[in-house]
Amino acid sequence: MGEYILTLDAGTTASKISLFDTQGNLKSISTHEYELLTPTALSVELPAEKFWEAFKLGTQDVLKNSRINPADIKAFSLSAQGETLILIDKEGKPLRNAISWMDNRAQKQAETLSQEFSNEEVYKITGQVSIVPTWPASKLLWIKQNEPQIFEKIHKVLLVEDYLIWKLTGQFACEGSLICSTVYWNISKENWWNEMLEYLGLSYGQLPEIKYSGESVGTITASAAKELGLSNNVIVSMGALDQACGTIGVGNVKPGIFTENTGAALAICATQDKNTPTFDTKRRMPVHYHGLPKRYMFHTFTTGGMVLRWYRDKFCQEEIKIAKEKYVDPYDLIGEMVAEVPAGCDGLVMLPHLQGAMAPEDNPKARGVFYGFTLKHGRAHFSRAIMEAIAFIVRRNLDIIQDLNISVNEIRVLGGGARSDVWNQIKADVTGKTLARTVNEEAACLGAAIFAGKGAGIYSSIEDAANQMVSIKQRYEPNQANREIYDEAYKKYIKLYEDLIDMFSLEKELKE
Repeated sequence: MGEYILTLDAGTTASKISLFDTQGNLKSISTHEYELLTPTALSVELPAEKFWEAFKLGTQDVLKNSRINPADIKAFSLSAQGETLILIDKEGKPLRNAISWMDNRAQKQAETLSQEFSNEEVYKITGQVSIVPTWPASKLLWIKQNEPQIFEKIHKVLLVEDYLIWKLTGQFACEGSLICSTVYWNISKENWWNEMLEYLGLSYGQLPEIKYSGESVGTITASAAKELGLSNNVIVSMGALDQACGTIGVGNVKPGIFTENTGAALAICATQDKNTPTFDTKRRMPVHYHGLPKRYMFHTFTTGGMVLRWYRDKFCQEEIKIAKEKYVDPYDLIGEMVAEVPAGCDGLVMLPHLQGAMAPEDNPKARGVFYGFTLKHGRAHFSRAIMEAIAFIVRRNLDIIQDLNISVNEIRVLGGGARSDVWNQIKADVTGKTLARTVNEEAACLGAAIFAGKGAGIYSSIEDAANQMVSIKQRYEPNQANREIYDEAYKKYIKLYEDLIDMFSLEKELKE
């Protein structure tokens, strides 16, 4: 007997459904994929019902595999992708397919909104550095202009988290970490941005009620409980954006901690130390709402593990073959190669901008570059150069954050890259900061469990829940012997990019 927490991580192509005990131990997990639809080169959609179907299947799996009595599951919360737009009518039926955050059809609408609202105004009000097709505001303007018959029938404008909360409780609710990138929410006032809503033609009544992450919405409805195989007593609480959940899930609940998530992309979160948002006067760093009430974080994406994956797939066929034969991960074999190369790669430096440079350079015309290789360099050097390049991006963003007077004492790592000891050590050496890897690798799911525990009253606060449920597996201290080497390599990395800006300007922007 005991109390358990159910969570859902609603990702871009799959949902993870997890079951935790109240100490943060993962008892069962199930992943269910869904197929994205691409009707045009710029369109990415999927039926909204797919999120609910995946949740049902996953819940059935974890109940079966864990053999836990459904009556012992006391709380639920979720981690969700941002920006994916779901529109429903008065009967609660989706009016069209959900438009994924990856969808890029609203380019003209983003330009129109940028002409109406300056980047400076958008940043000051929403925390986003500019208006892009990704944001729901751009998508809504596209629907208004291209599908007016659907726009006229909109009863509620929802994101994935809001939709699933409604399916579970019958309540329309949302929270700051997800809605801050809609660009129709005022991050400082914690309310909707009137001028943007008026321009889009939306009313407050078409939007959910704003709550805090970790705040109880209510108990699950009888019909939802029956569909999922749960008891009627599960308390449903607001979750957060997946990156905010991951930040909470590795214990980043106080100033001084910097979260680095190396997956396909590299996501960076730094907790601010005030109850009002701190903005970057140069607009290099987007400001997002934290999973903690009345708290904020610098949060941005940039190139990450996709570069190493590209390298693995294109140049490491031997490692892939050996890994398959030995039932090991090919990335582990690449890591063994990297460990044999000295810090600084004997002068080899890489710019990892295979899809353009994101934060803080924000240059879609940038390209990937290997510089300084000689007859001495081999595959192992190129492997390490990629890992060092991603570490340099971390340091680049870290430097900007510290320049904004946000202190960083420790880096918490998560994502697939966090499994690599050699990569973690490189990042520690390059940044000069202690890195910490937590026990539970499903950080976003654990973050959702923390919110659920708080909302159900199992814990008094999010901080208390994190302290109880998050534990450190390993710390990586910077090797001072490599400090000078990496300082020089980092300077070379910065200068290489700056010297190639004119060359990059000759390239065409990458398109789908």
